[in-house]
Amino acid sequence: MKPLRTLDDLIKHGLINAADAPSLAEVVDKFSLTISQQMHDLIDKTNPHDPIAKQFVPSVQELITSPLEQTDPIGDEIHASVKGIVHRYPDRCLFTPVHICPIYCRFCFRREKIGNSELTLTPAEMEAAYDYIDQHKEIWEVILTGGDPFILKPNSIKTMLDRLSKMDHIEVIRIHTRVPIVDSHRINQEMIDALRCDKTIYVLLHANHSKELTPEAIRACSAIIDAGIPMLSQTTLLKDINDNIETLSKLMRCLVKNRIKPYYLHQTDLAKGTQHFRTSIEHGQQLIKQLRGRFSGLCQPTYVLDIPGGHGKVPIGPNYMTCEAHAKDNYQIEDYQGNLHDYAVI
Repeated sequence: MKPLRTLDDLIKHGLINAADAPSLAEVVDKFSLTISQQMHDLIDKTNPHDPIAKQFVPSVQELITSPLEQTDPIGDEIHASVKGIVHRYPDRCLFTPVHICPIYCRFCFRREKIGNSELTLTPAEMEAAYDYIDQHKEIWEVILTGGDPFILKPNSIKTMLDRLSKMDHIEVIRIHTRVPIVDSHRINQEMIDALRCDKTIYVLLHANHSKELTPEAIRACSAIIDAGIPMLSQTTLLKDINDNIETLSKLMRCLVKNRIKPYYLHQTDLAKGTQHFRTSIEHGQQLIKQLRGRFSGLCQPTYVLDIPGGHGKVPIGPNYMTCEAHAKDNYQIEDYQGNLHDYAVI
């Protein structure tokens, strides 16, 4: 079966009712729609609360926007140096050769641009991006993102990695992807061979629910890891999808079991039409406390917020330490069970 790309496709395969199509037409006109065959097969159509369907099937709730929501919630455009390069932090930059994905998350912070093939870099624009990276010797790490870089053919990936490998100041290349989960067959031997280069490669997997880690997904991830490429994960905290300790801990344990280190837990960004996905920060902090107290240190992601306006990512997890007002070197430390303990700095 081909990917589902239209409302008619969703009706045909039982993901929406025909009566809902007119109200959803505006949604898919504004925000790209594609559901990969692999994720379609994973959706439980008997469960109205299926966590896979909620992530990828459009909803009329996306037409409800808050005045706080933005078209560019993390400020990519502010730090866009040349087309395809976002240089927000001194020692690293984003490199976005494509804005296409094999599947579109309904909460994506780049949803205003994603799915637009016209934003794919031309050969001349690719050269300008390489020139920028080459000229800025402070860049130590290049992060390939988009879109999903793994939607490109292996020879295109190899060309990019070979070009970056020739730059002495680049020591680490990171690739952000959903592909091993949503379109696992793309991680074949040709792709693994393309990832071999003279630089250190990390692959960051976007995973939000343990259900996504199917046998096919695990095989794809194992192929990357067995090739000597470390994998980390990033997860978006999503209301009624993974915002309870049972679901979140199961995901983190599943990742660790399969040799993927949890890295970030993102507070959902202020992208337009995504408020139905957002939890409160206080709720997220409580989840982090429960995770810290009950599960292995290997299972602990850093809870982060991308400050709107392009000001960068900051940790927003709970604080376990308070200073006593009468003595600046005396602290109270909260343990994982919520008990307070005195701690004095000598």
